[in-house]
Amino acid sequence: MPHLMSLLAAFVAVSVAMGVLAAGLLMPAVGAAGSLSNKSINAFDNIDKTWTTTALAQQSKVLDADNKVIATPYDQNRIIVKLSKVAPIMQQAQVAIEDSRFFDHGALDIRGTARAFFNNAAGNSTQGGSSLTQQFVKMTLQYEALKKGDEQAALDAIDVNYGRKLREMALAMQVEKEMTKRQILQGYLNLAYYGDQAYGIEAAALHYFDVHASQLNLTQSATLAGVVQSPSNSDPHNYPEAAQKRRDVVLDRMAQLGIISAAESAAAKKPSIKSLLRIRDSEGGTCDRSSQPYFCNYVIAYLKTLKVLGKNEDERTLAINRGGLTIKTTIKSDWQQQILVDLRSRVPAGDPSGIGAAAAVVEPGTGKVLAMVQTSEYGLTKDKKSSVAKTTQSWVVPIAYGGTLGFPIGSTAKVFTLLTALESGIPVNGTVPAPAAGIGLRNAHAFPPTVYKDGCGSPDTWYVSNDFQTKGPTETFRYATAQSINSAFAATMISLGGCKVRDMWNRLGAVDGNGKEVYPTPSNLTLGSASVAPLTLANVYATLAADGKWCPTTPIESIKTADGKFLKLPAPKCKQVLQPDIVAGADELLKGVIATGTGTAAAIGRPAAGKTGTHEGHQQSWFVGYTPQLATAVYVGTPITAHEMDGAGACVGGRCYGHIFGGTIAAPLWGQIMGQITQGMPYQNFPAPSYKILNGDLVSVPYVVGRSVGDATAILQAAGFSAVVGGTVQSTVPAGLVGATAPTGSAARGTTITLLTSTGYVPPPVTQKPPPNTATTPANTATKPANTATKPPGNTLTSQKP
Repeated sequence: MPHLMSLLAAFVAVSVAMGVLAAGLLMPAVGAAGSLSNKSINAFDNIDKTWTTTALAQQSKVLDADNKVIATPYDQNRIIVKLSKVAPIMQQAQVAIEDSRFFDHGALDIRGTARAFFNNAAGNSTQGGSSLTQQFVKMTLQYEALKKGDEQAALDAIDVNYGRKLREMALAMQVEKEMTKRQILQGYLNLAYYGDQAYGIEAAALHYFDVHASQLNLTQSATLAGVVQSPSNSDPHNYPEAAQKRRDVVLDRMAQLGIISAAESAAAKKPSIKSLLRIRDSEGGTCDRSSQPYFCNYVIAYLKTLKVLGKNEDERTLAINRGGLTIKTTIKSDWQQQILVDLRSRVPAGDPSGIGAAAAVVEPGTGKVLAMVQTSEYGLTKDKKSSVAKTTQSWVVPIAYGGTLGFPIGSTAKVFTLLTALESGIPVNGTVPAPAAGIGLRNAHAFPPTVYKDGCGSPDTWYVSNDFQTKGPTETFRYATAQSINSAFAATMISLGGCKVRDMWNRLGAVDGNGKEVYPTPSNLTLGSASVAPLTLANVYATLAADGKWCPTTPIESIKTADGKFLKLPAPKCKQVLQPDIVAGADELLKGVIATGTGTAAAIGRPAAGKTGTHEGHQQSWFVGYTPQLATAVYVGTPITAHEMDGAGACVGGRCYGHIFGGTIAAPLWGQIMGQITQGMPYQNFPAPSYKILNGDLVSVPYVVGRSVGDATAILQAAGFSAVVGGTVQSTVPAGLVGATAPTGSAARGTTITLLTSTGYVPPPVTQKPPPNTATTPANTATKPANTATKPPGNTLTSQKP
């Protein structure tokens, strides 16, 4: 009796439904008799048939400079393809198992629907009875609801009830008025979920079999066609046995329909699902699965700043993850691989010393990021106290792009004082103040608070030491640069005015990892106590390589939309921040670092310039340099747990060093890297600086002998010079007054003039007694004047040349 009642209920339900269908499909213009028909017509007319769809979310592609895929960001792993790009056998397999009469019936399969109603009500099985068009409608409604974040609407779209079914039928009819069968099938194949985060047939084919949808064979096609009915528990990756059973069901159905022969079906069943899978490890989704995870994170963060992708970060994120964009970047993957090998050859990943290395390469004049590499393994370190370099954080880029605050840059910061000095008239061949100083605090030179000209000083005495003992009080600009003499650059910065040097930092975009102006303490400004990201520092030196043209860094070459249109990216806001002649002078000085100074290990057999850098305590070290074509920063330090790189801590990669300076590891790595990536590039010289930049604007040095030190200093400063006291000289000028200057006569404006104070006394000349017996042989001495005059020693004559 209960079974009979359920059948009766099913009959009534089907009758109502079929009445609605008949009213809607077969009798829209016929005046039907009976209340059931009238109610059916009214019910059908009142169904909401609104049908709108938006573009499907699909994965984007991030390409390197050579168009190789390095990441595919997505919310849903989907790649939209035309039906012509789907193998015909795949189309046939999907239609066979879902709706074999799809191309023969209308929007609804009346026979299948009726059968499903009776079977479900009778409890024999659970059958959908839906046409492929109805399934397409159901999937679309669910997708649109989820896209809007309406979870309830998404549940309603798949809820098993007759009301939902009737609306689905009505919408299916509407869809077939607007779309052809092939368009519906194309939409279905692109929308369907194939399990394991693979949406759409193209993504599924690539994910499971590493082939395009156009290349799917019979076995692969049957496998994927079988997944759609229950993707959560039959996907080939996680449920290979269930997937294999479903595949065989599809093959049997295809044979039953005559699409394939029984022999073809049997052959297609032989391979196991596990033997067919070719799951790709680095297909995208998140940067964790990218072949270049650190760069990928940087690119995604950078894209979120581009207004062309949306009004705000949320819109831009959706565009990146759902828009099917093709994002071509500037990165050179082959350089990336080679540089990683180079860095790890000297600083292995996870070295017990806790020392790591990183490099950034920037193209001068464009700001394009050509490489960014670090020695760490990508991932999270389980032991938070460990100094082993395994991290998801980039050491190369600033915090805004997934990086760090940066690292103290040491003497690479001297470039800002160097440039300010050149602009202030100190020539390449000139001299700079260089107080005597040696190693350690006991031998440091003390700069009291009273010496500063402006607000960029220090309220405390600043003690500056050198890496070797210097004599002072001045030094040639060339030697001070090549040997990186701290006391010389400290004194020069003070004489110029610290705020002028700070302004040079800002002009060159040298900000800390937070994007903020470096706090203008003397140590930050010229000795590099401030932290800067390697990419930022590489771009500072790229400005020199570009003859003073600064450009913001960018990892993006182009962005193409899913429909093949290129987005108009904002033009790079490059600006000329230095006069080319000033830069030529800097080139000349920084070439000396590699030729004869602290960076000789960076020589690459072609014109190059750069600067070593070592942070106080040997915790971080650098070499940053450039050719006319490329600028590269190499960092070697302690990025995770800061500690000194000396003593036992200076053993890294199987080599031990007493102390690690910028010239110890970073410089040779720079030379190795640049030597490789510049191969094949034209041999290009730096522009020659003008006579004025080399030798200065020569003006007369005021005569200040006999003046007090204070008066002499004021007179010299008024004439465009600076002055330092450099010791004493024997002179009859009253003691304590200026007894002599060096240089005298004329000098380049801005030159530091050394004042020598008088002792107030000149001792009388010492009269020497003639040697014994010289008076007894005057004739011998006088008889050979010709020989003495005609054959003087060659060295004597040479030494008298001007």
